Amino acid sequence: MKSIAALQAVVTAAPFDGEPTNAELDAIEQEIPLILAEVDLLDVEIWMLDRPVTVLDERRMRRARHRVLAARRDLTNHAGVMLRGGAA
Repeated sequence: MKSIAALQAVVTAAPFDGEPTNAELDAIEQEIPLILAEVDLLDVEIWMLDRPVTVLDERRMRRARHRVLAARRDLTNHAGVMLRGGAA
């Protein structure tokens, strides 16, 4: 019976150093506005969990949702320009 450890070098030819590549860091940097908008929306949702909802809370929720949608739209539009190869 063969040991799995003997085959490990073949399976993992390139060791993983645990650090993101430059391309991954660039992708994260492009998504930062969306990430921050989603964090703000989550903060509003958590804020509203254990208290009665007021008109001001509804506005906060609506504005946070709009920020998320706007960030998603901008990110999608930017990705579409990058895929077509057009100048931004």
